[in-house]
Amino acid sequence: MAILEVEHIHKSFGRTEVLKDVSFSLEKGQVVSIIGSSGSGKTTLLRCLNFLEHPDKGVIRVNGETLFDAGDLTTQLETQIRKKRLHFGLVFQSFNLFPQYTALQNVMLAKELLAEELPDYKARKKEIHREIKEQAVSLLTQMGLENRMNNYPHQLSGGQCQRVAIARALALDPDILCFDEPTSALDPELTGEVLKVIKELADNNHTMIIVTHEMSFAKEVSDQVVFMDDGYILEQGTPSQVFDSPKEERTKQFLKNYHSK
Repeated sequence: MAILEVEHIHKSFGRTEVLKDVSFSLEKGQVVSIIGSSGSGKTTLLRCLNFLEHPDKGVIRVNGETLFDAGDLTTQLETQIRKKRLHFGLVFQSFNLFPQYTALQNVMLAKELLAEELPDYKARKKEIHREIKEQAVSLLTQMGLENRMNNYPHQLSGGQCQRVAIARALALDPDILCFDEPTSALDPELTGEVLKVIKELADNNHTMIIVTHEMSFAKEVSDQVVFMDDGYILEQGTPSQVFDSPKEERTKQFLKNYHSK
C-alpha cells in the first residue's frame, strides 16, 4: 500500500488555477523530487499536503487514511488540521526558525507544546522534558551541530540554520518529510552541506518529497521524478526516464534551459 496517495488535486487563488488535476503516489522509503519552473505549482502542492492551503478538489490519503476529501466536509474540520500536519514534516526554504530561541529550543518547541496535552503531563513533566531534550540533542548531533546547540539563529550560518530546521522537522517523527527548495536561500558553498544531510536521510530510507532546482542531486537521490508545468504534472518516472529520455517537449526544453545556465 502506498504511504501517500494524492488524487486529482485542484487549487485556485481567485481566478488563477495553480494546481490542475494533480495525482501521484509515494511508497514508504521512497524519495520523489518535484522539478519545474517557478510558478508551476510545486510549492502550492507542498502547502496543500501540509494543510497550509486547502485544495478546492481532490483527495489526500496517508497510510490508507483519508486526511482530506473535498467532497467530505468531515475531513475538513479546522480542529483536526494540527493532527493531520503531524504526518508531514515541512522544511521551508527560508528556515522559519524562531529568532528568540536557541537551536536546541527550536527543535524541542513543537514536541513540548504537544506534550502539554498529554493526560499525565503534570505528573511526568520533568521526565517528559528530559526525553524531549535527549531526542533534540541526538538530532542536532546527527546534523553535525553538537557544538551549536545553544546558539541563536543569528549566530548560525544559513546552512546551519537549515540543518536545525531539518532536525525540527524530524523531531515529530513524520511519515513524510517535505522539502521546499531547501538550498535556494543558501550561498553555493553552503548548499553542499545541506544536500549531504538530505542524501543521508534518503540513504536511511526516510520517505521524502523534495521540491528542488538541484537537478544533479534529484537525479542521484530520487526514486521518482515529477516534472510540473503550469499547474499540471506533465511527466513523471524514474530519474533516468525523466532526465535522460524525457517524452514531453516541455520537459526537454526545461532541462535544456537548466543545462545552458
